[in-house]
Amino acid sequence: QEAMAAARTANASLVVLMLAFLVVVASPPAAEALTCGNVVGYLSQCVNYAQGKGPLTSACCNGVRSLNSAASTTVDRQTACNCVKKTATGISGINPSLVAGIPGKCHVNVPYPISASTDCTKVK
Repeated sequence: QEAMAAARTANASLVVLMLAFLVVVASPPAAEALTCGNVVGYLSQCVNYAQGKGPLTSACCNGVRSLNSAASTTVDRQTACNCVKKTATGISGINPSLVAGIPGKCHVNVPYPISASTDCTKVK
């Protein structure tokens, strides 16, 4: 049960965090389409911070930057958005205020407010 709870917590955190980064303009195009597994992997180091259980780490910021680079197309960003929303369903413990502040603290420019109510179809 602990492993299951940890996996749910990690997935929830990643989902919420992804909303913060799914529409950023990315660097070079990725060779393959972004998957939900990729999104979770990029943001896994941000879970403790998003739950208020630890500091914002360089590993979290590195994951955010990597996701920013990997989400190079509209389809990738919409996939990431949908992944985040799907994973976050039913998971508690994430502090939306902490999540919303991650882009700025990691020096990633996100020109819109971070919200769980993001309409993924409007992500470009």
